[in-house]
Amino acid sequence: MELRKDYLLDRFVFIATNRSRRPKDFVNPKSNETIEEKEYNENCPFCRGNEGMTPPEIGRINGNDGWELRWFENKFPITKEDGEADINTDDNFFAYSNAFGIHEVVVEMPKHNMQLWDSDIWRVSNLLRVFMSESRRVYQNDKIRYVLPFKNHGKEAGTSLAHSHSQIIGMNHIPKEIYEKTIKSNRYGSCEYCRIISIERNSARRIIETGNFVSFTPYASINNYEALIFPKKHVRFLEEIEQNFDELSEHILFILKKLKLLNSPYNIELIQSPKNLNLHLHIEIHPRLSIWGGVELSGSYVNVVAPEDAALFYRGGSID
Repeated sequence: MELRKDYLLDRFVFIATNRSRRPKDFVNPKSNETIEEKEYNENCPFCRGNEGMTPPEIGRINGNDGWELRWFENKFPITKEDGEADINTDDNFFAYSNAFGIHEVVVEMPKHNMQLWDSDIWRVSNLLRVFMSESRRVYQNDKIRYVLPFKNHGKEAGTSLAHSHSQIIGMNHIPKEIYEKTIKSNRYGSCEYCRIISIERNSARRIIETGNFVSFTPYASINNYEALIFPKKHVRFLEEIEQNFDELSEHILFILKKLKLLNSPYNIELIQSPKNLNLHLHIEIHPRLSIWGGVELSGSYVNVVAPEDAALFYRGGSID
C-alpha cells in the first residue's frame, strides 16, 4: 500500500494494491446493457432519420449516405444564454448568478449500435474539429469564461441516452480544479506539465508515445485505469495542433479500445486553457469501474490498481 499526491493539486490517493484484481475482474457486465443490436431506433432522437426530434441543428459533417456527425443545442441544458452572467455575493457566503452559458450535444455517428471505441481515426479527428470550432465560436461570447468538451459513456458515467454522443458546455466561471491546475502549473515561471511529460514518457506509467503526443497513467490516479494524453509541445488550445488531429485520435482510440475489453463506462474531458491564462492542453480519460464512498467524498481517493499495472494493461498486458 502507498499514499501518493497528485503532481500539482493538493489531492491524495491511497494506492491499495492489497485489494488489487486482474483486469478481467473489472469487466462490467451491466454497462450499456440497454444498447440495441439494430442500427436504427425509431424512438432515438440521435439516429439518422430522426433529426426532427432534436433542437435546430447548428452544424453537421456529411458522408456518402448523409450526415456522419451533427451538433445542436442540448434539449435539456444545464446552462443557457439567459439572464445575468456576473456572479454576485450576498452576506459574504451566498454567491449566485443565472446558470448562464451554452450547452450543446455532438452526435458522433448515425448508427445506434456503435460507440466511439468502434469508430476510426477519421471520425475521432472530425469530433476534435467540432470541439475546436465550437469552442472558438462559443468563446465569442465575452461572458463565457470556460468551454469544456466532454463525453460520458455508460450509465455509471452519467449517460442518459445510449446512442454515442459528446457534449460541449460554455460556462460563466472557470471550474475549480482547472483553475488550480492552471495556477499551480505556472507557479515557478515555466510549465510544470512540460516537466512532468519529460519524466513520464520514460516511466513505467507510459502507455504509448508518438511524434507529437505521449499517453500515460497519472502517478496518483483517482480512477482505476485512468489515462492522460498530452501534446509534447506546449500548446493551450486545440487549434494549435489541428494538423496533428489524426495522430491524437490514434492515442484516444488506442486507450478506448482497451477499455472496450473491460466494457468500461468512462468520462473524457478535453482540458484546454482558460482564456488569457496558460494551461497545457491535455485529455483526461476516467474509467468508472468503482463506486466512490466516504473516503472519496472527503477529498481523498482509493485506487486498487497501481498506475504502473494499468499502463502495463494498456501496453498489451493480458486481460487475465
